[in-house]
Amino acid sequence: MCGRYATTQTPASLNDAFGAELADSFVELEPDYNMAPTKLAPLVIARPSDDGPPTRELLTAKWGLVPSWAKDPSIGNRMINARSETVAEKPAFKKAFGKRRAIIPADGYYEWYASQDPETKKKQPFFITPKDRSVLAMAGLYEFWRDEDAEEWLITYTILTTTAADDLGHLHDRMPMMLEPDAFDAWLDPTPHPTDDLLGLLVPAAPGRLDAWPVSTEVNNVRNNGPELVEPLPPE
Repeated sequence: MCGRYATTQTPASLNDAFGAELADSFVELEPDYNMAPTKLAPLVIARPSDDGPPTRELLTAKWGLVPSWAKDPSIGNRMINARSETVAEKPAFKKAFGKRRAIIPADGYYEWYASQDPETKKKQPFFITPKDRSVLAMAGLYEFWRDEDAEEWLITYTILTTTAADDLGHLHDRMPMMLEPDAFDAWLDPTPHPTDDLLGLLVPAAPGRLDAWPVSTEVNNVRNNGPELVEPLPPE
């Protein structure tokens, strides 16, 4: 699963990585080394164009997808992840999977390794990031929701997960689904595509693509936020 990640890219660096222009509603955020559900984060989408290919936009959205049919936005607290194996079938995600796919940019994500010692039951956090330190492009979905009495739309998102790569499976059996650059256009394209074609884009990261190292348990508290959270622990 993915329940915490780091996102510190600027609009300029995200434009370089994804060719996305700022949406009118975009809100520039401070670097966040402890991104948690219900917080706002940047995501990349594509809008249809009348005279050319879809145009990429950079939005600000709330983590935890709220389906358009939801009566209460609090349902988003349970929709932070979507399993890639069933995302095309689940009522909460099926509609968004058809035409509202997104890329969630990140520096890396956190995972907690549970100790095999039954007495301590200690969970050691690890930070996982691309070996080349490029922007991590996590596959996701987004939705628009609005209460009858609200003037503005609530934009929310979820992160797709998959089986962890062999070299990371010892940390956790699930991991975010990552997209390679040659899949960006097809994944973001809002025009209809066969479900099998879209699912074919969701390929787990190849072994050796990512680095992982233990970090401070300070990341356990969402109130803690700073570059020290991603620093490797000194060797014992």
